[in-house]
Amino acid sequence: MDYFRCVKPCVESEIGKLEYVILHAPGKEIEHMTPENAHKFLFSDILNYREALENYRDFEGSLQKITNVLHFKDLLVDVLKDNEVKESLVSKICERENLQYLKELLCSFDVDKLATALIEGYDNKNLKERYIFPPIPNLFFMRDASFTMYNNVMISKMATTVRDRETMILETIFKHSSIIDVEAINPIYRYSMNGLGSVEGGDVEIARHDIILSGCGARTSKEGVQALLEHLKSLGGVRHLITQELPLEPDSFIHLDMVFTFLDKDRCMAYKPVIMSDQFKTVHYEVKGHEYVKIKEENNLIEALAKLGMPLEPIFCGGGDDYFGPREQWHSGANFFAFAPGKVLGYARNYNTIEALNQNGFEVLKAADVASGKVSVDNYRRCVVAFEGNELSRGGGGARCMTMPLLRQPVEW
Repeated sequence: MDYFRCVKPCVESEIGKLEYVILHAPGKEIEHMTPENAHKFLFSDILNYREALENYRDFEGSLQKITNVLHFKDLLVDVLKDNEVKESLVSKICERENLQYLKELLCSFDVDKLATALIEGYDNKNLKERYIFPPIPNLFFMRDASFTMYNNVMISKMATTVRDRETMILETIFKHSSIIDVEAINPIYRYSMNGLGSVEGGDVEIARHDIILSGCGARTSKEGVQALLEHLKSLGGVRHLITQELPLEPDSFIHLDMVFTFLDKDRCMAYKPVIMSDQFKTVHYEVKGHEYVKIKEENNLIEALAKLGMPLEPIFCGGGDDYFGPREQWHSGANFFAFAPGKVLGYARNYNTIEALNQNGFEVLKAADVASGKVSVDNYRRCVVAFEGNELSRGGGGARCMTMPLLRQPVEW
């Protein structure tokens, strides 16, 4: 890797022009899933590696035309070059996964082979259990295990232990990277008295420099919300945390970004049955200085933001249709990723949602055309770069899930 400067992460909105993002293309780790172990790895189906990678190619290619892309494996190899870091990380992982007998073997690998093993697992075909060191097939959903909040990277405390390795690797990367200069914070371990609770990046959205949103459901617990509040209190100033209760099932509702994402300064994508329903609570916490000032229930997320001087016009997943809305939400139809104000990436397969965006002034661009350079996003005020995702969407996430922004430009509100 040859980057022109050390990256100092800072994210103060969901829509600021993207300067740096971390990606990880789905690799052979997803081929290591079987019908027997898919649920263990939190998948409801097994993915086809070649088709998933083909879907991903134009998604990644578009971002490479738009911004600076860092690759997870490159960052991992960079830190593993330090033998002390290498041994420490392997020890932590082996201890956490009760695989201490593999420590010596893994430490004997060169850095590239070790990085591959940490991601794809270690294959020993002579044993009954083929992968004695398991893979981490969720890794291409880069948003879950860490997220950038202001000048810090927050390390998630995952709701399930099967994803703990991702957080341990990311914490090591951010602590020792020669490319990224940042303090990484695990909010649960720093602010929770007993270390209980969970918070995942798919649930946390930065609406504006003073407004944080958090889902509260299957993946981010009440203790996780409390830890986020404690972090906001530590920063001082006036800040707001708005929490949105999420359905506990089905799995398509695991994170806030599966029902609500930002598109522009005055536009958002929403799944109507959750965001506009009084069935799921929306709670507004106001923090002033180092104390809570107000805690109150709001009618819904959009009204709460409007009260804070952030009026948003919702565009509804599936066009708001009672039939197509749930179908497209199931395949991440509300999960868009903004790379600049009014410019987003999302799955082409959710055609009713894409049509709703088009009817609201978003020019529809093919990701293949953007990736090839045939079309430039700079020529459009608002656009949606639509990429093929028939295989990727079966993994249970979309464009926002697959991105971990490190640096965005400030937004002039």
